[in-house]
Amino acid sequence: MSDYLFMQMEPWKRTPSITLALPVSLVSDVPHIREQTSKIGIVARAAATFRIDEIIIYRDRPYENQDREAELIVALLRYIETPQYLRKLLFPTDPLLRYAGILPPLRTPHHPLEKQSASLRSGEFREGVVLGKIGTRASIEIGVERPGILSELLPEQTRVTVKIEGISKEIISVRRADPSEIGIYWGFHVSDSNLALGDSIKKGLFDLMIATSRSGKPLTESIVEIRERCRSAQRILIAFGSPRDGLENILAREELALTSMFDFNVNTVPLQGVETIRTEEAVWATLAVFNLMI
Repeated sequence: MSDYLFMQMEPWKRTPSITLALPVSLVSDVPHIREQTSKIGIVARAAATFRIDEIIIYRDRPYENQDREAELIVALLRYIETPQYLRKLLFPTDPLLRYAGILPPLRTPHHPLEKQSASLRSGEFREGVVLGKIGTRASIEIGVERPGILSELLPEQTRVTVKIEGISKEIISVRRADPSEIGIYWGFHVSDSNLALGDSIKKGLFDLMIATSRSGKPLTESIVEIRERCRSAQRILIAFGSPRDGLENILAREELALTSMFDFNVNTVPLQGVETIRTEEAVWATLAVFNLMI
């Protein structure tokens, strides 16, 4: 499929925005970094497929040192979200990325494949990285054979979203783009909250919070009310438990009740035919359903 045809599908930016809360223990059930990398790739594909705006990694076992797992998840999610032509500039050699080659491509609108300036169109957006300066202007890597020129100076290695202003044989003129200008889906942001789930929720200032749990009500019982709440929401949080613990147990360790923290507790895979559903499987199942609702 050509990039032109893909763009005609208009993967519009979702309103309201959706944030996923995922536990550091997401990768705890697979011991090797190769399989952990693969699992994170599955989650990243789900987030991009269903136009998720943000992924927050929370600490679900505060009595354990989860720094290494958190660092791995965040590094891989940021790597896969970054356009391929910027990865060598932004990600130096890192043991955490040793198996990054098995990550699936996202092929979101901000991951274009065209590598020639002749394919650029005035008005299109690109992700870029500041290479250096040319007088009072910045040289920006934008994924074609020559850099874009920005009429302001920025620190080297800064990642920036730009809009193509003009294309000539001599110069590709770009300007910094405001996120509000981009009407299509433009990838997700990733952050390690370095906080327990309860504190992550409070810090996020969400106006609709949804827990996913096997013990929750079947989604069909709450679907009308949830859809109504979504219409007035600006920021929605959907939280997932870990391979070892559901959200109830995770919050119980913080001496918090799930019902006091979330507006809804739903089971998006009722009558499941397997003993347990893995977190990455729950993410795909849940987001597929909510994609039809929101």
